[in-house]
Amino acid sequence: MWKIKKMAELTAEEFYQILKLRIDTFVVAQQRIYHELDDNDPQASHVFYQAEDVNQVNAYARVFIEDDHITFGRVVTSPATRGSGLGAKLVKQILQLCSQQWPGKTIEIEAQEQVVGFYEKFNFISEGEPFIFESTPHVTMIWQNKINDPLHG
Repeated sequence: MWKIKKMAELTAEEFYQILKLRIDTFVVAQQRIYHELDDNDPQASHVFYQAEDVNQVNAYARVFIEDDHITFGRVVTSPATRGSGLGAKLVKQILQLCSQQWPGKTIEIEAQEQVVGFYEKFNFISEGEPFIFESTPHVTMIWQNKINDPLHG
């Protein structure tokens, strides 16, 4: 079941499962040392998928306003669900949320270099040169909310 919650609305179990997935992926599996929790979590909308029969978060991302645009990050699916299309469904959920809550706003993300092609399938466009962020090569990508359709990316 898809859920969208602010941090104050998350149950302790949901927050634990979200952090476990994020840390297992971005810190442990990718062998990166950085502050996984930051000041964006309290202001973000947390978009996640939990199978009804299992108390585990299988897909997750956080969405928030930054300066004059929308951004999202910490996009992750559980190892057991990778390759199942759940990541694409997650991006569609994110784009739908953005279109509903912030119509006409530009979305700007910092995508890890290895997933640029994935975001291009949703009409994100690379901008500028790759850069290192939290010890990993990233690319700034832009999506114009007013000209793209989130459900047909």
